[in-house]
Amino acid sequence: MKKLLLVVITLISLTTTLQAGSTTDDIWIDVRTVAEYRQGHKKDAINIPHTAIGQRIKSITTDKAAKIHLYCAAGVRAGIAKATLKRMGYSNVTNEGGLSDVQ
Repeated sequence: MKKLLLVVITLISLTTTLQAGSTTDDIWIDVRTVAEYRQGHKKDAINIPHTAIGQRIKSITTDKAAKIHLYCAAGVRAGIAKATLKRMGYSNVTNEGGLSDVQ
């Protein structure tokens, strides 16, 4: 049930981003938990917890050169997610730090 909820939230976030007509090709990913994401997040950010980034990134992009921006609460989990994506071959990933840094 939790996995289904995560997929639904991701799809809603992605659909909202696409419908809003985002003017940038940058991908913003909030790697905090679903509960933290619900308490507030950067506009247009997609929620993929850092523990699931390796399994779920391909549902967002398969472009290994895509501009991916990661953030969490303070930057630690974003750093872990960045390392995971780098190991997978994603070459344009930035740890933007915490939510307060990106708002």
